Amino acid sequence: MKKEPVFQKRFEDLNCCVIVPTYNNAQSLGSFLADLKLYTNRIIIINDGSTDDTSEILKSHLELHHIEHLENKGKGMALKTGFRSAEDLSYDYAITIDSDGQHYPDDLDVFLTELESRQPGDPEVLLVGDRNMGRDGIPGKSSTGNRFSNFWFLVVTGIELHDTQSGYRLYPVQLINSLKLITWKFELEIEVLVKAAWRKTEVKNIPIKVLYQEGERVSHFRPFWDIVRIVLLYMWFVLVSFFYIHPRNKYQDFKNKGFKKFWKEDIIKSQEPPHKKAAAIALGIFVGISPFWGLHTLLVFTLAAVFKLNKVIAFLFSNISIPPFIPIIIYASFQFGSLLTGKGFDWDLKLQNFDTGTDVFMGLWQYIMGSMALAIVMAISLWIVFYFLFSIFNQKQVVKP
Repeated sequence: MKKEPVFQKRFEDLNCCVIVPTYNNAQSLGSFLADLKLYTNRIIIINDGSTDDTSEILKSHLELHHIEHLENKGKGMALKTGFRSAEDLSYDYAITIDSDGQHYPDDLDVFLTELESRQPGDPEVLLVGDRNMGRDGIPGKSSTGNRFSNFWFLVVTGIELHDTQSGYRLYPVQLINSLKLITWKFELEIEVLVKAAWRKTEVKNIPIKVLYQEGERVSHFRPFWDIVRIVLLYMWFVLVSFFYIHPRNKYQDFKNKGFKKFWKEDIIKSQEPPHKKAAAIALGIFVGISPFWGLHTLLVFTLAAVFKLNKVIAFLFSNISIPPFIPIIIYASFQFGSLLTGKGFDWDLKLQNFDTGTDVFMGLWQYIMGSMALAIVMAISLWIVFYFLFSIFNQKQVVKP
């Protein structure tokens, strides 16, 4: 009697499957599938137009669900085919795993355990295997690219991950199929992460093992073109997140809670220490006064991510540059610039004084200098004020019975 796969019952209880996209991995595919079948037979294989012996190898695994692309379409398209097939087969979750031999099938346990720990009412979850890219033995180009992706993922979503490029993941099938995905190669895995996070999905890393054997492993990642596509994708996400997603989310939070509750829950009672909350306010004020009009939202979220400051607080205070205050900010900046250039305060400032191109250029330079100086002075001053205010408030919270 044939023994049931080790995790079969757990896969059935969770209504989960495994999706394996493969392209010209005949060297590792046979042994990989033999290992994978020890844990479950709920496997969907997408042969993405392989030209090696992949098709012959798959004939030895006819009990698994096969899908053939007649020509190579890219990993992203293979994954989309797998997700659609998983939904057609009524699966709720799918774990994707690469067929090049770098992933260990016994790590399926990590994903299943995390999914089993979910409680009713918890948000939907998307799990990404964390390969510990900083350890010895990981190729430098892989760890560098991963750090780049991790940073920009943090910027556009506010979620910190240590590994955004691992192909070993658990996806909620219906959610993924509801996303409008426009990419078709390796960058689709990043597109899915970002768009799922924007849908309020809990995106998190879980630790996995990884085997790197550069001499034996077949990789279809093309460093130049695939990186170019990833960079362009993040550029688009930066624009969308800074000018739509982040402001929309903060406005919705503010609208739903009201000013008093929003201030109390999102600012006063945030877990950051006083100096970091004050720094977030200072950053918002600095950006809001700075002369980079049209880029304030982009700057405040980027700098908040770089310095690991509270994005809500920084964004809220960057809105000092709203229409009623704009004339005051420009006037004060120009006066600061006049002072810095040795002219003193120009109380007789009039537009008629700018009657030549040189006057306009010098006036603009004076404004830019003054704007930066005013931004720095106001940021430092408000950091001091709010640092003491938050410190006093925290002390009252501690001694409160």
